[in-house]
Amino acid sequence: MADRKRIALLLAQADEYYQAQFVEGFIGKAFEHNSDVLVFGSYLKYQNNLGRETGETSIFTLVPFETNLSASEIAERLVFTGAVALIHSAQYAEKAQAVHDELLVYHQLFDIYNVYEGLNNLKTVNDHPGEAVSVDKAIIDLLLDCKAYYELTGGRVNAAMGSVLRLWHEAREDGLNDFANAYLPDGEALAQAAEHADWDDVLIDEEKLTVTITDPGLRLDVGAIAKGWSVQRAAETAPEGLLISVGGNVCATGPKDSTGTPWVVGVQDPDGGENYLHTLYLTKGSMVTSGDYQRAYMVDGEIYHHIIDPDTLYPGRLWRAVTVVCPDSGLADALSTALFLLPQDAGQRLLDACESEAMWIDAEGKMYYSAGFEELIRT
Repeated sequence: MADRKRIALLLAQADEYYQAQFVEGFIGKAFEHNSDVLVFGSYLKYQNNLGRETGETSIFTLVPFETNLSASEIAERLVFTGAVALIHSAQYAEKAQAVHDELLVYHQLFDIYNVYEGLNNLKTVNDHPGEAVSVDKAIIDLLLDCKAYYELTGGRVNAAMGSVLRLWHEAREDGLNDFANAYLPDGEALAQAAEHADWDDVLIDEEKLTVTITDPGLRLDVGAIAKGWSVQRAAETAPEGLLISVGGNVCATGPKDSTGTPWVVGVQDPDGGENYLHTLYLTKGSMVTSGDYQRAYMVDGEIYHHIIDPDTLYPGRLWRAVTVVCPDSGLADALSTALFLLPQDAGQRLLDACESEAMWIDAEGKMYYSAGFEELIRT
């Protein structure tokens, strides 16, 4: 059993260091996990270079009870991008840093809100309609996959719907900053924006590595896919035995040790309870959750989240949360979003086609499972 006083001291030291390094954050509780590691939870609001809050995330990192890592080294694993490699021994620190660095590159390439010196990213593409913008091959590959996921999901996941999503993003940010005057996007503006969401207006030149938006009213927003896609690419070059966590996306590159011991990952309670709804075994592949408790705000007593149904142009209301387990993290991202917006039978057909498993939670908290999902449940 770990020394509780030592845990408390380490938490306090990590918290002090963390506060000094970032805009706002705190280290949450520590608790036992498989009796051999600590879990440090962190909630962090982060700001762009103009000082405006641009998002928030809940992230976790695992370190051994008998770790030699300092409090500052632990805190540094709680990076502001939300990209954390979970390690079970200090020897993986360098490899974990390499994963983080790769994810940070993807974060900048796929960012639609911020400019980075010397870099053409998706904001550059959005800001220059009608121009063939030279981009990194990673952007080409991501957009081709986004287009494929659009077709796979029957349009439920549409990265070309950025003009609609921007209206919701602006309303949500304003509402979070000024609760009393929170508002919904104008319905007519949403309808007009939805007319500019056709992939035929996005020209992707794989040979010249350029992207051209031919409709000035169209904007790309890869938020539903980019996180999982980036994690998958990082996992493909990472050593076995890492668990990579980015927000609601967890990816195992292999068992946690040479004996084949699986990782144990938790399915969060959408109502914010301290206990997981389930813990699952994960040896290789990804677990991704989409839920109505993520990136949400309130208007007139009703909560509006970020998963927008392309048919209604409003947040989907079929489910509270959907958790997908899938061999590919990018596909898992697409599936969790699509299943959140589909009835269970249609979602199950999509799962079957992709050889994946899922768990649904409805408005009353009742849980539904695909046939293979229950085999993954530990508790």
